[in-house]
Amino acid sequence: MSLLNVELGNIGRWTEEKIFPVEASRTRAYAAATNDNHPLHVNGVLAPPLFAAVPISEHIVQALDHVVAREDHRWGLHAEQDMYFHAPIVPGMSLRTRAAAVGVQPRPPGTHVVIRTESYDHARVLLVVQYVTLFFRRRFDGERAGEAPPDHRVPVDAKAAARSAGQVLTGTSAVDLDQTFRYAEASGDHNRIHLDQEFAISVGLPGIIVHGMCTMAMAGRAVVRAACGDDPARLKRIAVRFARPVFPGQTITTHVWPAGERDGRAVFGFETLNPDGKTVLTDGLAEVVSAGGG
Repeated sequence: MSLLNVELGNIGRWTEEKIFPVEASRTRAYAAATNDNHPLHVNGVLAPPLFAAVPISEHIVQALDHVVAREDHRWGLHAEQDMYFHAPIVPGMSLRTRAAAVGVQPRPPGTHVVIRTESYDHARVLLVVQYVTLFFRRRFDGERAGEAPPDHRVPVDAKAAARSAGQVLTGTSAVDLDQTFRYAEASGDHNRIHLDQEFAISVGLPGIIVHGMCTMAMAGRAVVRAACGDDPARLKRIAVRFARPVFPGQTITTHVWPAGERDGRAVFGFETLNPDGKTVLTDGLAEVVSAGGG
């Protein structure tokens, strides 16, 4: 396996802060592109929680450029996403956004690169922190440096206990045949593996695959229904590991279960399965505050 060249001296180097105007038309488009029918999202009153990934997408590439050569970006896969919500994103806001690669972790047979992003409002009140973990199918011949991604596993026995108590809730989401094209327009993620059948096959995939963040958004909608009483403002953290791709035309199923408490918040585990019963999102974690809580 070829080696991944990493510039460790740039770990912790932030991208230049940018302003992102949050327009209601764009948050509504994101809701439509992820089949999100929550009235607050459909009507542009509140941005869907996973919309927070849109303003920082350009920063991810720039932060990655600081530590990994651009020609090696193609070997990276989105491995994990972990999002902390301090306050909702509301149309009309002007966000200040930035990102930095904060860790490099050799993980045979490849390498994990961890990127932290931050989004603030115009008064520099922190709204969202995200950890994006990319897995590179290239080995880094060095020691781990910087931060590891936050742990988002839930107790292994929580699901079995919830099932015995009849507390596992289930939601399904149909992935449309044109889902990837709609999501690309709404999110700005035009990676060819989501849009070009021939290109996807050329890099070893069976065909076009659904954006991981689109799959996560659909699962997140099920989590908000099951764990938040359908109040998206109660969701304070959501994290997943991307286990395998989803394909247009499939129906995915998300199972959500209670998994205790942490720092005064209810903790839920979740997983999302494809029609064959294979896990596409695993190590799902949601942290939820009570109604009216902070």
